[in-house]
Formats: sequence, structure tokens, C-alpha cells
Amino acid sequence: MTDDFFRARLEQMIDLKHPLAVLANRLPWTQLEAALAPAFAHKRRDGTPIEDFDLFGPTLSIAGAGVSAAGRPRLSIRLMASLLYLKHAFNLSDEELVERWAENVVWQYFSGQAYYEPRLPCDATQVGRFRTAIGEAGVEELLKATIDTAVATQAVRPAEFERIIVDSTVQEKAIAHPVDSRLLEIARAKLVQAAKFAGIGLKQTFVKEGRELRRKAGGYAHAKQFKRLRRTVKRQRTILGIVLREIHRKLATATTESPAALARLTTLLERAERIRTQQPKDKNKLYALHAPEVECIGKGKARKPYEFGVKASIAVTHKSGLVVGARTFPGNPYDGHILDRQLEQTTILLEDTGKAPKQVIVDLGYRGVDEDNPDVEIIHRGKYKSLTKQQRRWLKRRQAVEPAIGHLKSDNRMDRCWLPGQLGDALHAVLCAAGYNLRWLLRAMVRLGLKALLLRPIFVALLAAFLRANPLRQAHPAAGLSIGGACGGVG
Repeated sequence: MTDDFFRARLEQMIDLKHPLAVLANRLPWTQLEAALAPAFAHKRRDGTPIEDFDLFGPTLSIAGAGVSAAGRPRLSIRLMASLLYLKHAFNLSDEELVERWAENVVWQYFSGQAYYEPRLPCDATQVGRFRTAIGEAGVEELLKATIDTAVATQAVRPAEFERIIVDSTVQEKAIAHPVDSRLLEIARAKLVQAAKFAGIGLKQTFVKEGRELRRKAGGYAHAKQFKRLRRTVKRQRTILGIVLREIHRKLATATTESPAALARLTTLLERAERIRTQQPKDKNKLYALHAPEVECIGKGKARKPYEFGVKASIAVTHKSGLVVGARTFPGNPYDGHILDRQLEQTTILLEDTGKAPKQVIVDLGYRGVDEDNPDVEIIHRGKYKSLTKQQRRWLKRRQAVEPAIGHLKSDNRMDRCWLPGQLGDALHAVLCAAGYNLRWLLRAMVRLGLKALLLRPIFVALLAAFLRANPLRQAHPAAGLSIGGACGGVG
């Protein structure tokens, strides 16, 4: 029997032993919805004062005050949270995510749907708005839910959380490789466009010459003709300076009434001036006009000497490799100086398990910070002579974090961050870790299911042997089940 005569329920259409279907009933959706709901509560507004006149003189009324229930009803929190899980677990863009959701009945069951829905769950842009609304604390709740589920399903023992591995990597930003000639040309083009929107007419825009110089710079760099390249870049700087000075002179006469257009123009003027004046060896350089938070980080890789993004720290359990912490650190700090903040996040995520990290296995980048972390035992190769045999065995598994970082980048979208700003970097790192843990849990569901299938025939054989050896059962068969009945009941 079904609630709808014309439609079958999803649990009747899918294999309920599918790992994602099993996981749908194990994740703490109720606690997750309760933690995320305050971000979507209707907020009280002060209202707008309106002056008016009536028969008795001037009056003042307040419009829009209080808590309003108007507006479109929001989508289910479980639906939106499950979309974020699926997006990073299966490495999909927002558009691909909603399209595949409409085709996949198991994904719909995971999202809490009762019946098959052929339409898109939402517009692709709503996924980004939900992500921004819950903020960094909300995405950490998504990561925490995967850790709690791993404990509840006995896929990982709580004692494993006392020993973790911490390492840092670079979460690259989705920007083009920063080349001086390209940055200068983009700054000129964006300034001309913003000035037009602000109602400023420019005497010269250098559109044709700017494009020609950009083409020449690319050819000279490819041919290794560096004198010509420097001369071309110098001319691009001159052109950008001419445009900057003319806009500054005419800024007071801007005819636009849009504060947003003027604010955008002011921001572009500041960033373009930074691009025009920065030198190759300057610190705090601007590597992308639209992403000033991007940093140049060198990790000593031969294949990629410099990476452009933000430093990210990853913490995994020593034995099973479950991610228990992921955090970004702007400013490219020293690895050892971020260990205390990473342990702080990990401790918060593990608070419901009753455990906290006691041993931390790290590389040599975390030397000299023992006094800053008195509550944990830091183990690295620099202390090898003073380590015990057991600690040396633990140290041999430090490299286990490297494939975890590799999978985070190749399978869970950590290789390029498309979200804007420093907040986007922070959200992206935690969501990638949540997607990694979801795939980890899917493998654990398969592993635990296979273990149960393997142990069941052994248990049945032992029970049959016990019943054959028990004289009470043989003498009084009516006192209980027969051997065949008992085995069949267990099976």
C-alpha cells in the first residue's frame, strides 16, 4: 500500500542496501536541521518611518516593522544540505548537481524525498545562496555530522581520535596564471568599462593599442625576446597610468546616481594602481583583479614551484584516515604557527565523541611549537632519537595524509576554489572535507556489510555445532528448535 495511488514510494523503487540509501538513514538529519535552522529564521526589522498629513496635522508611521512572514517558503534544509554533500562527494558543479539529482532516485531518497521528482530540486544559484547563508559554522556542522555518523555506525572507534596526522597544502584559486602584461590589460579594460557605467567620458581608451600590446607581449615571451617584452610591458604601464589619471580628474563630475557603480569604480582604481606600481620582487602583490585575497605560495615542488591561492590545513585520524579538521589560513603563515588553531577546530568537531587529540604526527614544518601546544604530544622526524619504539611506528604512517590530500583535490573539488573572497576559501575547504568523509562512509557501509555477510555463515556453523554437541537438545527436541530450524532462523 502507498500513500499515493498513482505513485510508488522511493523505498519501493531502489535497493535499500545501496550504501547511499543506508547512509541516508544513519546521518543525524534532525540535529543537523536544528543547528542550521537559526540561519534562516525571520529576523525582526526596525521598519521605515513615513511622514504624512491628515486632518489633525502631520503624522509619523512606521512601515515594515516587526517580524514578517511574507516571502517565498524556503526549501527543506535537509534537501539543501544533502545537495552540498553530493556536490563535493561526486565532484560536480552546481548546474551538473541539480541535473543529476533529477535523474537519480537514490540521490532523491538520500535527500529525504518520499516520491520520485523529475524536476530540478532548485535553481543552481540557490545552492550557493544556501552555502553563504549557513556560513563557516554551518559547513562545519556538515563535517561534524559525518564524524558523528562514523562513530555511530562503528566504522571508527572513538579512541582513534586521540591520535591524528596534520599537514598543510595549498588550495588554489580559480584564476589565470598571473602575467604582468595580462594584468595590466585587464585593469585598463575594466577601468574603461567602470568609468562608462559611472558616466565618465574618457578622451582615450586605448582599446586597439592595448589589445595589440597584449598580443605582442605573449609572442615576445614565447620567443624569449625579453628586451622587447620589457619595452611592451612598460608601454602598457604608461597607458594604464594615463587612464587612471584622467578618471581621477573627472571623478568629481560623474553623472551616475548609482552608489554601487561609484563604489566599484573606486575599488578598481585602487587595485589598478597596485598593479601598475608593483614590482616583480614586491611582497603583497595583486595576482588577480577580481580576487585580491590570492597569495603566491611556494611549497618546494619541482613540477609546480609556485601556487596561487591560500594555505589550508588538513587533519586526519592516524589509523583510518577520516578527516577531522580542515581550515584555511590567509597570510601564508608558518606551518607550526597554525597548529594550535587547527587543533582548536578539531577539538570542537570531536566534542560529541568525548575524545580530543593527544598525539599529533606532523612533518618538519611544525618544529619548535611544543610550548604553544602543551596539551598534545607533537611527534615528528626531528625528534627521532628521543622517540620510543611505539612512537617511531606511529611516525611511519605520517605519509598517510598525503593521499588523503590528493583525493581531496582530485575527487572533492579542492584543486580549484571558485567561491569568492576569503569566506569562500574557508567554506570550500570544509565542504571538500565533508565530501571526502561522505565517500569514506560509503566505503565503510560496503565494508561493514561484507563483514556481516562473512561472519554470518561462521556464526551459523558454530551454532549448529553447539546444538549437535548439546545432549539436552538431542534428548528433548521439543524443548527448542531443531538444528535446521535454528540455522534457518539465524540465516
